[in-house]
Amino acid sequence: MSEPTAHIAARCHRDTRYCSRCDLLVGLGELRVTAVEYDHDVGLLVVGVESPRTPMGCPSCGVIAHSHGRSDVTLVDAPCFDRPVQVVWRKRIWRCQEAACPRKAFTEQDEDIARPRALLTTRACWWAINQIRREHGSISGIARQLGTTWNTVWSSIRPLLQEMADDEDRFAGVTRLGVDEHVWHHVSEFPIAEGGRGPKQLTGMVDLTPDVDGKPRARLLDLVPGRSGKVYSDWLAERGQEFRDGVVVATLDPFHGYKNAIDDQLEDAVAVLDAFHVVKLGTQAVDEVRRRVQQEIHGHRGRKNDPLYGIRTILRCGQEKLTDRQRARLDRAIAADERHDEVLVAWLCTQQLRSAYQAKSTVEGRRIAEKILASLPTCPIPEIRRLGKTLKQWRAAFLAYFDTSRANNGGTEAINGLIELHRRVARGFRNREHYRLRMLLIGGGLTHPHLR
Repeated sequence: MSEPTAHIAARCHRDTRYCSRCDLLVGLGELRVTAVEYDHDVGLLVVGVESPRTPMGCPSCGVIAHSHGRSDVTLVDAPCFDRPVQVVWRKRIWRCQEAACPRKAFTEQDEDIARPRALLTTRACWWAINQIRREHGSISGIARQLGTTWNTVWSSIRPLLQEMADDEDRFAGVTRLGVDEHVWHHVSEFPIAEGGRGPKQLTGMVDLTPDVDGKPRARLLDLVPGRSGKVYSDWLAERGQEFRDGVVVATLDPFHGYKNAIDDQLEDAVAVLDAFHVVKLGTQAVDEVRRRVQQEIHGHRGRKNDPLYGIRTILRCGQEKLTDRQRARLDRAIAADERHDEVLVAWLCTQQLRSAYQAKSTVEGRRIAEKILASLPTCPIPEIRRLGKTLKQWRAAFLAYFDTSRANNGGTEAINGLIELHRRVARGFRNREHYRLRMLLIGGGLTHPHLR
C-alpha cells in the first residue's frame, strides 16, 4: 500500500477532530471517520474509523471500565465510487477494575457494523446478498467488486442465509402450494458419503398464494433431494398441522407420487392438474400419431420431403395462431394421402383440449373439458384413446382447474427458470446445501428487512 495501515492508525490516533460530512458519507453508525487513503497500486479505498471517547460499563458487572488502548481490525466494506473499500476500525479495549468480576478485559463490538470475528462489514454482507438476489450476481463477481476472495464472501454471507432458511415463520400464510422437480446436476449419481453429489433430482415446493391485490406471485419455499411421493409427503409432515390446514389448493404435474402425498397430507386441499402439462400431453400424443403414420406409410423416420415431417412444427401450434400460409401447408400435407387424416383428427382433438383452457368463462371451459372426458377414451386412434384414459384417471384434478379460479403451476415453472439461470451463472454447483441456500435466496423464499 502507498501508506501502511499502521501509519494511518497512528495518524488517526493523533487527530481528534471529526468531520460530520465524512461521517455522513461513510455511514457506519456512531463510528467517526479519522482518515481516508487511496492505494493506487491495488485500487483500494482505505477508510479509518473509530468511536468517540465515552464511558463504558463492564458487560458482566456494570462497573465503569478503564480504557486499555485500541486495536486495529480490518474489514471489507461495500464498494464506493466504483472502488473496493477497506475499513480499518480502531476498536477500543477496556479493562474491568472490579476484583470480583470474572471479565478482565473486553473489546468494543457493534453487530450493526460487523459481527464478532467477521471479515466483512454487515453492510457489505447485505450488499452482496442483494447483488445475488436482484442483479443475478455470481460470488466470484461480487468478490472482485469487494476486492476479496470467493471463500471470504461466501463464509461471510452463508450464516445470514442459514438463519433466514431456518426461520419457520417464512412458511406462514401459504394457501396455494405448487410442486415440481428439476435436475440440479448431471454428473454420475453417487452417495454423498462416497464423494458424490447425491440424487440428481430435487423436489421444489413453491408458494403460489396471490398477494393482497390478488395478483399471482411465486416464492420458493424449499428444495429437498429426490423425486417421489414420500419426499413430498415427508416435507409436508415436517411443516406441521397448522401449515397443512392452511393450504386450500395444491397444483402439480401429472405424477401420481405427488398426488398421493397431497391426498395423504393435505386432505382438505383441492389438487389441480397443471394446464401446461395437460396441453403438453395432448401435443405429445399428436407427435406420436404423426411418427406412427409416417412409419406405416414410408417405413422410415421423417425426411425432408415427407409431407408429415414438413408440418411437424405446425402440429404443435394452436390453430388460432396459424397464418394463412401455415394453414395452406397443413391442408396440402393432409390431402397428400388419405391415411394422413388420422393425424388431422388427433390434432383437432388436441385443439379441443386447448380450447377448454382458452374459454372466456370457467363454466364454458368446464363444459368442454367434460365433453373431452366423455369422448377421448373411446377414440379409435390409440394415442388419443390413451390420452383420454389418462385424463379420466385425473378427472377430479383436471376439472378442478375450472373451480379454483384457473389455479396452475405456472409460478413453479417460473421459479425453475430462475434456478436454471443461476445455475448457469455459477457454472454449476457441487454442494447441495450451498445450492439450496442460493436458490432460496433468488426464489424469494428468504425474508429479512435488509432484503430489497
